This record gives sequence, C-alpha cells and structure tokens, in this order.
Amino acid sequence: MASLDKSTVRNEVSRLKDDFEQLCANGKITRESKVLMNSMFMIIELILSVFLERSTKKDNKNSSKPSSQTEKDESSLGHQGSNGKGKDENSGTTKNTRTRETVTLSTVNSCDVCGEDLIDSPCTHIERRTKIDIVFEKVVEHVDAEIKQCPACDSIVKGRFPSDMHGPLQYGDGLKAFVVNLLVYQMVALNRVQKLVHSMIGVVISETSLLKFVLRLYQALEEWEDQATQEIIKTHAINVDETSLRVDKKNYWIHVYSSRDITLKFLHRKRGKEAIESIDIIPRYEGVIIHDCWSSYFSYKQCGHGLCCSHLLRELTFIVESNAYKWASNIKRLLQETCKKVSISPHKKLNDQELANLQKRYRNIWLCLR
Repeated sequence: MASLDKSTVRNEVSRLKDDFEQLCANGKITRESKVLMNSMFMIIELILSVFLERSTKKDNKNSSKPSSQTEKDESSLGHQGSNGKGKDENSGTTKNTRTRETVTLSTVNSCDVCGEDLIDSPCTHIERRTKIDIVFEKVVEHVDAEIKQCPACDSIVKGRFPSDMHGPLQYGDGLKAFVVNLLVYQMVALNRVQKLVHSMIGVVISETSLLKFVLRLYQALEEWEDQATQEIIKTHAINVDETSLRVDKKNYWIHVYSSRDITLKFLHRKRGKEAIESIDIIPRYEGVIIHDCWSSYFSYKQCGHGLCCSHLLRELTFIVESNAYKWASNIKRLLQETCKKVSISPHKKLNDQELANLQKRYRNIWLCLR
C-alpha cells in the first residue's frame, strides 16, 4: 500500500476476505481453518473499529456537542426555501389591536401640460400608494363615584366602581399583556421594559409591579396547567427533554413535556430523577416516552421508551464516518426521508402507500428493524 489511511486499510481487509472466500468456495480450505480465519477476521474488524473511531473527530453531527462549538450541521434533509427548523411562527396579529384605515383621493382639476379644465372629465383609472405607521395610544379611563349622605339614617353611600378597579390606580389588560410579552416571550431585560413603558405612557411602573404582572399570569394558568397535565398523560406518546438555564448565576434545568399541541415546561434545580419525581408526569404515565437516552428516563419500567431521531442520526453519522458501514448509512437515509415525509404530511403520519414505498426501497433495513 502506497499510503495508509482509513479507506486503504478497509479495502485491504476486504480484499483479503474476498480471496479467502474464493479459496473456501474452491474447497481449498478445511472446515477448521475456515472457522479460525472467520474468527480472526472478526477480531480484525473490531480492532479496526476501535482505532478508526478514536481517530474520528466528533462534532454536533455525530455526538452531543452543541452546535455553537462546531460547524453548521448540514446532515439533515432540507428543502428549497427552508431557512430554519421547527414549526413556522404564528403570523397572526394580537386581538387587542385596532386598525384605522383612511383613503384620501388626490383629484385632478386641470391638465399639467395645456391647462385644460378636467373637473368634468371621467377618471380612467386610479394609482394607489400606501403608508403604514404605528402611533401608540395611551388610554386613560377615569371613573368618578358619587358619595352621598342619606338624610334618613345619616349613612355615607358611595357609588360602585367596576370590578377590575380595586384601588386608586391600576393598569389595563393591554398594558399587562405588552409587558408580559416583552419579559417572557421577547426576554427583554426588566430595566429596559420599565424604561420603554415609561417612554410610551409617561408613567414609571416599578419593577415589582412588572413582575407581579407575570406572577398573576402564572397564577391564572394554574388551572390550565392541571388540565393540560391530565390531558398529556392520556396521550399515546410524549416527547421529553431537558436543557440547562442559568438562574441567579446557578445552573437550573427546564424540563419539557410535549404531545400534539400541548407543551409543558417546568423549571427545576436538578436534571435527573429527583426533578422527574417532583414534576410527577412520567411516574404516572403508561404510554411511550421519546427521549435522548438519558439514563433517568430508563429507570421507569411502566412506560415504553423511544429514542429521539436527532440523537440517532448523530450516532449513525459517527458510525458511518468511523467505520463506513453501509447499513448505518441506509438507516440514516431512511430516518431522514421518513421524517421529511411526515413533516410535510397534513396528518403528520405516513399513509399506506408511502409506507409501502419506503419498505420496498429499504427492504433489508426494515427486516432488521422488525
């Protein structure tokens, strides 16, 4: 061999195996020698796998390294016009907005060339130009309650205020929703939200009051969370995951449970079984949980287990790069094509014809996976 690398070593081993199989076919190798040589070839394959895997560089395509520390992942099947992963963002507008639209007609009274009077001339067509702008409107609603003294019993009687006015000053739902959107969804800093609101309404709302808006939303969602938890426990399969988050300079974990259109997120100091027991969804669940092979999930035997395809693709990529196994490449392609077909399907599943086509194309792989 002129040079020594992964491909040349495997090619040489494959050539020797082919020569050996040819000798066996010609009856020139005894049965005992055949068993011995097959065992040696298996040992050689294991040795090659160990040393070649050690030389394979790991990145986010074949390991759990984050994508921020590696090059861009181009392994997944894409489609023209795709500019991101995950669900498309909701393009609808919020319900607490209103649009004021006006149309102004620019009339033609005379000819710019000859000066002819055109007031009575018919209009042949119209050219429109549009300008869209935003004007923030501060809405201040005062309610004055009368106070009277009863001449019969000298009692002081006061008019009733609306149920959402509990004190001398309160803020409306539109302002609260705007603050919650900035703090929770847009993740804008608390101090910046305070300054932005001040610039819009001319009133400084304390940071404590801004946080109370979020707290009240959290309390209002408590009943919904209980209902969503009971609903997700009844589903046939749920996706579970955990990701780290820094809170007060300490490492916490966001635990995610999702199925269909329900997504629940829980913040906990721990990542493993202590957090799972505290959240108390998986201990009561008897369906199939899809996860990233985290050992804490496997400790629950009452439910089924499935592995996340993203992590499977990474492991298959590592096997292909380190060992060049054709079966790993075929399984990877099968998973990618299946995922793409399911994602573009309106029912998010394969129909009988699509399943039959995949089984036909990857017949040997399907037989191994059964």
